[in-house]
Amino acid sequence: MAYRIWANHAHLFPKGARDAAQVEDLKQLMAECGIEKAVCFACFENQYKKSGLPGDEIQWLYDSIKDDDSLIGFGTINFDRDDITDQVKRIASFGFKGIKIHPAYQEINIMGEKARQVYAEAQKQGLFISFHTGIHWHRIADYKVLLFDEVSFCYPELRFSLEHIGGYHFFLDALAVMCNSLRKSDHPTVYAGWTSIAPSKDGLPDFWTQSDENLRTVIHQTGNDRSIFGLDFPYKKTDMQLAAIRRIENLDIPEEAKVGIFGKNLADALGMEW
Repeated sequence: MAYRIWANHAHLFPKGARDAAQVEDLKQLMAECGIEKAVCFACFENQYKKSGLPGDEIQWLYDSIKDDDSLIGFGTINFDRDDITDQVKRIASFGFKGIKIHPAYQEINIMGEKARQVYAEAQKQGLFISFHTGIHWHRIADYKVLLFDEVSFCYPELRFSLEHIGGYHFFLDALAVMCNSLRKSDHPTVYAGWTSIAPSKDGLPDFWTQSDENLRTVIHQTGNDRSIFGLDFPYKKTDMQLAAIRRIENLDIPEEAKVGIFGKNLADALGMEW
């Protein structure tokens, strides 16, 4: 069966900031993998400055994708600034559908004051948040995965994904957060980001490895409508995307779950017609 694919989690960079990470590179990968639409994250401010371009990363992303219906924009937040709520409002004003937050890379506490300002305004604006989860060389106390249960509890209408499903090290914590969010069983708000799930080449788990048992358990315990396929472009190349797609296609889960993972759940989460 051929599946329509809408994918989350593509990082875009301007030329000069990172090689092979521009719109044309993503479009080539999409064509090679049969991907219809992709969510594009703006890079972070410190990354954008490497390009030497004027303006900022939010305006740059808007200008880069505004004429392409296959690309869906997500903004990023500069937590070094104090105008947090205004940044969220500006992201919404561009018509972007969400925000990418990487708590470890950005060195923020998941339930810190500025992070909570983002969640409150994102909930108000109807923006989705994609969170990085898993080890990333910052103090774990700031981004331990169980803290996302506090986000779900305190902002009950905020929709967000746990990208990498906690990674190899915190899968069970991510699953616990998702299962606890089932108290809101009438509408999903916490999603598993099936990102970087290509099988390990050497047979040993890397930081993002999830076993078939783990992936099947996510569906078994949380249902068919709370998992979303992600790319982690440009860090994962075409061969890894094709391997991940084949893995999902061959996984022993319901067809409804596969349709959801490959795009329907993302469309629903973003309020877009599928």
